[in-house]
Amino acid sequence: MTQIAIPYHFLRGGSSRGPYFNRADLPQDLDTLANVLVAVVGAGHPHNIDGIGGGTAVTTKVAMLSRSETPDADVDYFFAQVSVEEPLVDFKPTCGNILSGVGPAAIEMGLVEPQGDKTRVRIRAVNTGARVEAIVDTPDGKVNYEGDTAIDGVPGTAAPVFLNFLDVVGSSCGALLPTGNLRDTIDGYEVTCMDVAMPMVIGRAADFGITGYETAADLDADRELMARIEAVRLEAGRRMGMGDVAKSVTPKFGLIAPARDGGTFAARYFMPWNCHPTMAVTGSQCLASCALTPGTVADGLVATPEGVPALVLIEHPMGQIDVTVDYENGPNGFELRSAGLVRTARLLARGEVLVPERAFTAKTAKTAGA
Repeated sequence: MTQIAIPYHFLRGGSSRGPYFNRADLPQDLDTLANVLVAVVGAGHPHNIDGIGGGTAVTTKVAMLSRSETPDADVDYFFAQVSVEEPLVDFKPTCGNILSGVGPAAIEMGLVEPQGDKTRVRIRAVNTGARVEAIVDTPDGKVNYEGDTAIDGVPGTAAPVFLNFLDVVGSSCGALLPTGNLRDTIDGYEVTCMDVAMPMVIGRAADFGITGYETAADLDADRELMARIEAVRLEAGRRMGMGDVAKSVTPKFGLIAPARDGGTFAARYFMPWNCHPTMAVTGSQCLASCALTPGTVADGLVATPEGVPALVLIEHPMGQIDVTVDYENGPNGFELRSAGLVRTARLLARGEVLVPERAFTAKTAKTAGA
């Protein structure tokens, strides 16, 4: 069997990991690209045994980078979420955790030149059009991965990667509230449908019969709960103008509860068919925005932080994630100026991944957006 070698860097970005490619080294046609990514990851098997995926939704992610041709960005970041057990690739969403590794990967690949001890990398998220600034440690002109920054869900410490998200409101659906409502009732459940960095359907954990403090494994095992969540998500996707989302990982789903460990609130984030082991970076921005917007399902459940920018502490199954939100609740409602987070990343491997030649010719993978 003939195999084709593709250069890649393999990084942990935030609490996710996956291969980072130069977009020029991959097929431009999305159907063929999907085939190749399915082969890279080994999608179609619960352990991704014939690829480099990790058997979970946070370890079957792919980043594809290229020099940006837009004047306000250095690098274009094209993201793909590959399914674990199906030959399915979703090109609709983006991923903020994998984005944590984009700055370091772009420098490692030679797409961005280091700029002293700290390098600012201006990133355009191709999938959504959002702009993000990443600040990467680059002493002596090389990416530094050693540091004292810890993020929950990742062992040890590493150098910080500062992320500042811009232009993320309505990036997928065109509006903060895609249905036009602060609250919608679907199948008897009150939810808020919101699009900030990631389109989401957000409900109260208690309304769905859970505390909101369960482990991710316990929630994954509750198939009756997952079925109810999926029914609400499918209808919400239709109302949000996203069409049939049965095969798409967006909109995501979130359930919120009062904080119990000193945070602003607790949340469980669904990807959407499994509970995230920690919290998505993009999802954290949407959940934080929901908490800061009067009239949403968060009203009466969340203690709104004082001051602007506001520090929102979201408790998740393995700790918490902190989001700094610069916003205004003015005459036009909630207006987000920017959202900032601190994450970490680490280069795990680099070299070539081998893909069977047939992946470049047989159109077997399914795509869920472009």
